Order: sequence, then C-alpha cells, then structure tokens
Amino acid sequence: MSQPDREPAEVAARMERGVPLPDGPGERYAGYGVLGVSFRSGDVLALRRFPVTSNCCGYTSVWHRGRDGHWTFYSDVVAEKGCQRHFGPAVSQTVVAPIRIEWTGARSLEIAVAGGRLLAWSLVLAPTAATRLLNELARLMPARCWTNERMLAAVAAVARLALRAGPLRLSGLTPTGSRFVSSPQALWSVADSRATIQGRDLGRMGSIGAQHALGEFLIPRRPLFAVETSFTVMPP
Repeated sequence: MSQPDREPAEVAARMERGVPLPDGPGERYAGYGVLGVSFRSGDVLALRRFPVTSNCCGYTSVWHRGRDGHWTFYSDVVAEKGCQRHFGPAVSQTVVAPIRIEWTGARSLEIAVAGGRLLAWSLVLAPTAATRLLNELARLMPARCWTNERMLAAVAAVARLALRAGPLRLSGLTPTGSRFVSSPQALWSVADSRATIQGRDLGRMGSIGAQHALGEFLIPRRPLFAVETSFTVMPP
C-alpha cells in the first residue's frame, strides 16, 4: 500500500478518500501526521490526522508540548473519541476546537486550530536519501510483517540509523497501558516549519535535547512526516 514515489499531498488526499483498514481486534486507524517538530522556543508540535477509524468518524489532533514539559492535545472530537483516549494520563489539557488542514502545495501544508486563533502551523516537506531508502524498504515488505513486533523492532532499528532520529518504537505501551502497533508506510523529512500559539511565535525549528515520550511512544529527534496504513491500539 506504500506510495513512496508520490508527493505527500497526493498520498494524503488518497487517505482522505478512504482506505481499507486491516482486519483484527483492537481499535484501528489509518492516516498521516507529523511525528514531531521541535522549535527554538523549546516547544514541540505533532499532528495526527486519521480520516479512517474502526470506531466511528475520522478526526484530527494536534499535540503541543510546552516549554514547561506539559502536553496539550487539540482535537476536533471529544476526548473520549480522539488521541486523548490512549494518551490521557500524560496529557495536562485537552482543547476541543475546529482543526483545518490545507495543502498549499505538493509538499507544503498549513494547520489552523480555531481558525488560527489558538494555533497556526505551516510546514514544508522534502524527501531525503534516508527517507527514500526506507520508503522503498516499506514497499517491499510483506503485509504480515507490519503486525510482527520482532520485525517492527528491526525496522525501527534500521530507521534509527538511517534517519539519525534517536531511538524509535513502532510498538509498545501508551500511557493508558494499551498496546500500540504502528506501520509507517512512507516518510518525508520536515525541511522547514513555523508556528504560533495564541499569537506567540515559536521561532525556527530547533534540535530536540532529551527525547520526549508519551508512554513508550517516542517523538523522533528529527522532524518527520509519516503516512500510516494502520495504527492499532489494543486495550490493556
């Protein structure tokens, strides 16, 4: 299902039109997102857009880690139906508000929470030699490998070396004790990003010091955009 040769906007549009979810137990999601971008201000932002879910309707969530280390989740659905459902114990605040994602080019997008009044975020994506290599490997992997945790650990180890993004986990425990399995089928690097939160400019992208985590879900040290054909969460 991987489409590594297509532009990220095209792949995202395909996800928005709907893709089949894998069969199996647990809650299943398909979509795309920004795994994490750090700014010189000390803030970190991440995006999850799941147009297709096994629960009900799709949703969008923007994660913000402030300079004080506290996480705020912005969501366009109530907490019981969004990411907060699985990450709640690690989240200090959940804000329900409209979230708009607009692709302004083949490799550029803008995210606005509450029309940009709460949060406005722009990104420019780009392929790299490492992301192209990993996308090709993903394309060649049999579908059954994406549910095998030993294989996922091996993929994460290769990605860590190729991307120089620090430790990565494609399976583990969320803060609620649920078990997640992630299958990123295509990756792009974030080449540039700017954001404001309630009018406060976060400045240019910066390096992440200590690697941040939500349970065993790790935020990569390098800013990445990923397309996932399945993200599965099993209850504790």
